[in-house]
Amino acid sequence: MTAAFPLPPISDADWPEEIAEMTGGFAGKLNVYRTMAHDPALLRAWATLRDHVVLKSALGLEMVEVVILRTGVRLSSRYEWQQHISRARKVGFTDARIASIRGQIDGMAPEDALLARAVDELFDMKQLSPMTAKALVEAYGKEGMIDVMATVGFYSTLGFLLKTCGTPLDDDIAAELATQPFSETDN
Repeated sequence: MTAAFPLPPISDADWPEEIAEMTGGFAGKLNVYRTMAHDPALLRAWATLRDHVVLKSALGLEMVEVVILRTGVRLSSRYEWQQHISRARKVGFTDARIASIRGQIDGMAPEDALLARAVDELFDMKQLSPMTAKALVEAYGKEGMIDVMATVGFYSTLGFLLKTCGTPLDDDIAAELATQPFSETDN
């Protein structure tokens, strides 16, 4: 699908002065945040939530990737899917595991299936079922259950931005996937 309103990532030369200090951190490294920089106040406010959702979630780095990948699938966000193939590989996922997250829940490892079911319920029912909420609390604590919902909301917002603005995949990720193509069978 073609973006409704292309809004390219902001270059270093055009980076907003009011958030100049953010170019050296996460915001300057990814096209999604360079696109979000068209709204400097939002990008500044986003930073603290991003730090929690991406790095400090009660789910841990591995399981948060399951939630992000499944959210990318549900949004049909090519950028999020491809970006997080790279991130998932870095935390130890095989391509077969990544591929399973795109498929049917009954084809996943149980811990991945629980998180994927939670993502699906949030998209389909706009809430977690009592059974899924209870299972998440048992597995990750009440903070983990809430972090699942926050992660889906966070990455849904990013997916809306990416798709609406036509944000291109980051060059380093595109190059990585060109040299190490994603294989649905495993590597």
